[in-house]
Amino acid sequence: MISAEELRSRAQGAMSLHIAFIGVVNGLFSTLHRLRTATPAELAQATDMDMGYLQRWCDAAYAFSWLERHGEGFVLSEDGDRMRPERPDSRMAAAVGAVLGAHMAERAAGLMRTGERPGEKVLAERETILPWFGSMLEHNFRSTFEEKIVPNVPVFAEMNARQGLAVDLGCGNGWYLRALLGKCAQMRGLGLDGFAENVRQASALAAAEGLGERLHFAEGDIHQFRLPEPADLIAMNRALHHVWEERGELFARLHEELRPGGAVVIWEPAWPDDTLLLREPAYRGMAFQNLTEHVQGNHFLRPKEISQALSAAGLAASIHPVGSDVVVVGRRH
Repeated sequence: MISAEELRSRAQGAMSLHIAFIGVVNGLFSTLHRLRTATPAELAQATDMDMGYLQRWCDAAYAFSWLERHGEGFVLSEDGDRMRPERPDSRMAAAVGAVLGAHMAERAAGLMRTGERPGEKVLAERETILPWFGSMLEHNFRSTFEEKIVPNVPVFAEMNARQGLAVDLGCGNGWYLRALLGKCAQMRGLGLDGFAENVRQASALAAAEGLGERLHFAEGDIHQFRLPEPADLIAMNRALHHVWEERGELFARLHEELRPGGAVVIWEPAWPDDTLLLREPAYRGMAFQNLTEHVQGNHFLRPKEISQALSAAGLAASIHPVGSDVVVVGRRH
């Protein structure tokens, strides 16, 4: 049984991340790092924020140890400095994820009474969250992709040797292709996404990483896209469960868009056959997210389901487990 003290501790953990979220999306951690030390009035002037809100945010951020006092002003604590989004080891994803989770939980609570499933538009209902969604995913998953997936799934090295074109459907801020082209110097990339803000971010970040000549982004509907040339690799990075009901038509189209010998590469959370695993720390977040996916009209998939669907489309499927995730490769003969 969970004690009252443990419940209070969990609640305060959520509060702490909510305070951090405010600092992330309003640039407060980054500005305070630049200023080194500032009073609330100085921080308000530097960020063009309201003084009343800034004073109370500073007090709350100090209470939860994101800030330390320095005379009449504040400085970043070590934990606060690690909330700066520009740090490679930033922990901002935890703060964005906590607020996104609270939003989705509130929506699920109301929709449970009616059965309504409004779809992916719920992700854009909070204007402070959507611009940070891609950064959240990048900080959560890029290192796993670079360190565990690219070196251990042979298809990436093979497509690089072909000097191939890699396409990412539902590319977000483009982090998957930026990471892939950083590891595979002979490949080119094209990312398609339905949100204009994501395409804008992706293009700017690719240019900043010196990939603008090899990597391009455009708005595109995953249901209707057509590629400018056949692809060697078509990636769906944690996106297949969003379009699972149309998998037959989708996979047939992907088969047509691939060069001979090319591959579809699916990366998904691996919903377990034995739901007893949901008590394990690695799977708890998946169980919560599967509820929020239901709001969007989706559900998580078992690896065998993905493999069977690729095989039914005439693609030779192979399964590559990655912790609580899975990469399933479907090759065109």
